Amino acid sequence: QVQLQESGPGLVNPSQTLSLTCTVSGVSITTNYYSWAWIRQPPGKEMEWMGVITRAGGTYYAPSLKSRTAVSRDTSKNQFTLQLSFAIAEDTAVYYCEHRGAWGQGTQVTVSS
Repeated sequence: QVQLQESGPGLVNPSQTLSLTCTVSGVSITTNYYSWAWIRQPPGKEMEWMGVITRAGGTYYAPSLKSRTAVSRDTSKNQFTLQLSFAIAEDTAVYYCEHRGAWGQGTQVTVSS
């Protein structure tokens, strides 16, 4: 059974890079067929799909975030990461990692000085 856990700073200064890690257990991120995703939910708004990394390491991003988003992985730790550069207040949200319908518990990130 796959389990995912997000981790990272809860507070990010504006213009800095927001970095989060998703630690995966129960399955290898390199062998399972489906992609590994980052999704966020700003306060009072709908869920927003941000991007994915495939088992082969390929990446795909939401067009609106593509210029600021990077998803990568550390196969030795069975983790994948999200980096969102030039953070703005509108990036304040609960961030989730997801795989085949399995979700992490989410982590609150606030962008504020």
